[in-house]
Amino acid sequence: MKAGVGVGAAAVIGAPSIVGAQAPVKLPLATVWPDGNFHTANAKKFAEEAKKATGGAVDIEVKSGGQLGFKGPEQLRAVRDGLVPMADILNIQQIGDEPIMGIEGIPFLCSSADDLKVLHKYLRPMYEKVALKNNQTILYMVPWPTQYLHLKVKAETVDALKGIKIRVPDKNAQEMCSAIGMAPALIPWGETIAALSTGAVAGVSTSAVSGVDGKFWEFLKFFHATNHAWSSQIVTINNDTLKKISPANQKAIMDLAKKMEPDFWASSLQADKDSGKRLTEGGMQLVPVPAAMMAELQKRTKPMIAEYYKRVPAAEAPIKAYLVEMKRA
Repeated sequence: MKAGVGVGAAAVIGAPSIVGAQAPVKLPLATVWPDGNFHTANAKKFAEEAKKATGGAVDIEVKSGGQLGFKGPEQLRAVRDGLVPMADILNIQQIGDEPIMGIEGIPFLCSSADDLKVLHKYLRPMYEKVALKNNQTILYMVPWPTQYLHLKVKAETVDALKGIKIRVPDKNAQEMCSAIGMAPALIPWGETIAALSTGAVAGVSTSAVSGVDGKFWEFLKFFHATNHAWSSQIVTINNDTLKKISPANQKAIMDLAKKMEPDFWASSLQADKDSGKRLTEGGMQLVPVPAAMMAELQKRTKPMIAEYYKRVPAAEAPIKAYLVEMKRA
């Protein structure tokens, strides 16, 4: 982490006349995730290092748990309109405003974090254009760990999933679950535990990290390693706010974000391992997906890529470039 501060920070700290030219600014950073979530922990680490890198001129204050009043799907607009200077934005929740932000959620497009890194090579420039269009700049992007099907029953065939009522976070997951015979319900995270406790759903499509946040062991018995979808948090800053920061401090912050991002990706992989362990300690069982079942899941959902091209034409170029590099074209 110390190495992450790097030369940019040292240059600023070593030039008090530059830092002194900027009046200190306090920047609230809105996030819907609780203090215990690793994304929130990452944001707080970044804030701490940014304050050091700018000699105290930029003081980012992470406001966790949605305390600023903005819900997940509102975050991109909140930063765009200057209602909050910074936010940690979940990309797949912004598809109502920017449909291309849902690419990572296409089922089985990426099977691992390494695949996702290749996809991001083609997505990042597009996401940066989306951010600019919405009057903001991306500082860093960090994926959630892979997705699981958390269920009351153990399913080792696609037929065993038929008719199960399951909470899903977005349209892609909704279409996937419909394609494999489940009964999906699009429910915000804040309403998921209530849906489980009342029996409105008998399963949840989400990460192991969220499974721990929701104490799924109180409701469910199995989590299936389907690796079916991904999503990322994107920390952005309003461009009008950014312009009020001195050029030297802007550079220090951008350099810092670039250097810390790989460590934040590593924290995502570790969070998945730690959360999987916690779920099993709570009494749940991890179910590896049999090869035949995985092949059938992929077969039933493959048409969704072509359908996504029709719905979001701009997505075709980055997805096809990714598939060519992965030798899956």
